[in-house]
Amino acid sequence: MNNIIGKIKKCVGKKAHQVEKNIAHYKNKIIVIKYGGHAIINPVLAKVFAQNISLIKEAGISPIIIHGGGPQINKVMDQFKIKPRFINGLRYTDATTLEIAEMVLSGSINKKIASNISLCGAKALGISGSDNNLIKSKKLTIKTARNDSPLDIGYVGTPTKINTDFINDLIEKDYIPVIAPIGISNSGQKYNINADTTAGSIAAAMAAKRLLILTNIPGVINTENQLITNLRINDINKLISKKIINGGMIPKVQTCISSIKKGVDASVILDGRVKNALLFELFTDDGIGTLIKK
Repeated sequence: MNNIIGKIKKCVGKKAHQVEKNIAHYKNKIIVIKYGGHAIINPVLAKVFAQNISLIKEAGISPIIIHGGGPQINKVMDQFKIKPRFINGLRYTDATTLEIAEMVLSGSINKKIASNISLCGAKALGISGSDNNLIKSKKLTIKTARNDSPLDIGYVGTPTKINTDFINDLIEKDYIPVIAPIGISNSGQKYNINADTTAGSIAAAMAAKRLLILTNIPGVINTENQLITNLRINDINKLISKKIINGGMIPKVQTCISSIKKGVDASVILDGRVKNALLFELFTDDGIGTLIKK
């Protein structure tokens, strides 16, 4: 244990004295991490992320990773001269787009993340949410403000059931699950699912100690452009009504709220561009993101 404490202390520098206490706080607990944005594209940050995950595992904590891949999907679509469409922040997914999304998410990205972690000394297994009925799902319907017919956004799904036995089996065998957000219905239809939504559903199903959502900004920002370090669920609707929380941050905080209401201890939105962001958040007292609790 002293060895892993030393390794983490070296990464978090001046806050090193807080590490041992926080390791004990999370030991033998499950941490669900949504991994995406710039952190997944930048090769230096990708290597640091893999090192952080390996250290978290060595500290006796069980990480589960759900990753996105929007920019990479867009790049492949551009090669096929297909223009991406987004409705209410969700990617319109026709049959061709679904095929591309599955190829990118379940293929190159998924396996690269798992490989990076394995190279850092931990056992990681890249899997799709459609494998072994991991993420059972149904077609997502979006209602309009006027209560007209629901908007059709194609093969976009929402999770209905998580195969927790499968995930637990991997964890018991000492694997770190790296999951691509592709769901499957009872009839075998595959669906593209928002990665934040997927992470929230898995965190709730696994009764995770923390849901960590890595993004490209420090967290929830106030009107003075300062990070809000702590939020209660009841505060969030007020901030949305005042448009302090807006745009793409709204579905992220809603995912956090939903996961907490379903049993997750707390959720954090944090900046994946910060080196060792996961270690600072988990193993120092102040953390670096916006902590959301009941």
